[in-house]
Amino acid sequence: MKWVRYATGTDGGSRYCIVEGDMVQEVSGTPFAEYAVTGTRRRLADLRLLTPVMPPTFYANGVNYRAHVRSTSAAVGKDYHEPPLTDIIGYRAVSALVAHGDAIVIPRESPGKIQYEGELVVVIGKTAKHLSEADALSCVLGYSVGNDVSERSWQRVDRTLWRAKNTDTFKPMGPWIETDVDFDAMETIVRVNDKEVARFKTNDMICGVSATISMITRYITLRPGDVIWMGTNDPTLDMVAGDVCEIEISGVGVLRNPVVAEA
Repeated sequence: MKWVRYATGTDGGSRYCIVEGDMVQEVSGTPFAEYAVTGTRRRLADLRLLTPVMPPTFYANGVNYRAHVRSTSAAVGKDYHEPPLTDIIGYRAVSALVAHGDAIVIPRESPGKIQYEGELVVVIGKTAKHLSEADALSCVLGYSVGNDVSERSWQRVDRTLWRAKNTDTFKPMGPWIETDVDFDAMETIVRVNDKEVARFKTNDMICGVSATISMITRYITLRPGDVIWMGTNDPTLDMVAGDVCEIEISGVGVLRNPVVAEA
């Protein structure tokens, strides 16, 4: 099942729908609680999609692929551990989220080292605490696609990732939440201007989805709507104004965003 959230007007309202081919079926309620099908159907192409969820807490599992551990250490001048790597869990700003089709805006003050990072997004559907790895997926509603846009020059010089990762528009996510996936069949594919620039097995992680959820819930209660971004693999290449970046995760969906310069 695919869940989308769309704007109902200019007043900030939104509604969830279930995708049925090129149509959607509206519901009353949300996928995180009780809902009922309303009987109203709309064309998916006619909707202005929003991020599929605005999470209470936005977690990120960093440097979670072996090749990216080595290249990121070199690129930003920081000593990340060689594999095997324990989970490096961080946070991202909800304010940085934008939807499928929205622009990634390069700030005026950026020296211009802006790179994509295609990531699997885990969307939590139930409150969870102290889950074992075997039970970890029981709290998951589904999965989406994220682009963890990164300003590498700021990542190199700042003590934290406050602007390198969290600048406005740096976290495209969407286009929907897919509830049924096959981890072993997943590939992450990145295209810039319709040219393939990266491809890797999505599930080739150092710390997989179940392990990450289990670790987080040892210390922190996960809540419905929370998201966990699972990291990326190499290569992560530069983007410039005028580019269009597309992240595809097979079995989940395609996230597409133009890149523009701040006015």
